[in-house]
Amino acid sequence: MGPIQHQFNPYAVRFCPLFDNGGSILAISSSKFAVIAGDTRQSSGYNIETRTAKRVFQLTPEAAIAVQGFMGDAMNLVKRLKQRLEWYHHTHNEVPSLKSIARLVQTMLYGKRFFPYYSYVILAGIDRDGTGAVYSFDPVGSYERESCRAYGSAQSLVQPFLDNMVYKKNQVPDPSLPPPVPGQRPEFDLAEVQSLLTDAFTGAAERHIEVGDGLDVLVVEKDMEMRPQARLSPSSTAASDVAFVNFARPMYCTVRFSYWLAPAQLRDWENGLAIPQACYTNFLLRKPF
Repeated sequence: MGPIQHQFNPYAVRFCPLFDNGGSILAISSSKFAVIAGDTRQSSGYNIETRTAKRVFQLTPEAAIAVQGFMGDAMNLVKRLKQRLEWYHHTHNEVPSLKSIARLVQTMLYGKRFFPYYSYVILAGIDRDGTGAVYSFDPVGSYERESCRAYGSAQSLVQPFLDNMVYKKNQVPDPSLPPPVPGQRPEFDLAEVQSLLTDAFTGAAERHIEVGDGLDVLVVEKDMEMRPQARLSPSSTAASDVAFVNFARPMYCTVRFSYWLAPAQLRDWENGLAIPQACYTNFLLRKPF
């Protein structure tokens, strides 16, 4: 028997058009709001390509999307989805519901099933009944409505944390409280959700090299105004310091800003800034190198 004849060079480097750009996204919903977030680090292996990548996007006044995976496919998916929603608005003179957008995303992903978008998608917002909702998708369009979901490089770290803190799994019930009802929707206020997502991303950034730098948070509420809260100082990343800015207007009018500005500069910068259509905050998880 002669030597094994390889049909290919086992040491050759093959070109692969798709690869994971790292980062993580998550979303949590309650009966009155939905919060969707994603970090801003985009990497390729051990190389950081950018520290300001954008993974969270507003689609309509009541819907937002977060994408993770190969950012070329992810950005193409978001671009085409926004285009389809714009066509729908011009044709019907109305905005589709969150459930309809979820079905549209499913159709777009499934339509590419033979060469799928290498991206994982989370859709969050307010449904027509006024309740918060989160829809999670795999790359070929299978989707499910949930109360919380995490995707990305740190999914194995963040999702068990959400299962424990949101769904209360693997916890011994307090005997002084009534037992939980199976299948009952977990309820939180906005401050609790802010604390949860901050703890989740801070812990993930400490343990995973592909997560960090910054965090984009988009909050979607139904006919609510933002409440002024404590500011996050440049030297603090405590969960209790996470805040949103009050512009005395309905939802979708808060500002995205960097907490590395001095407090006086931050106030001046906010006062002179035009109010965007989306409600964004950006707070750093790590100091830049």
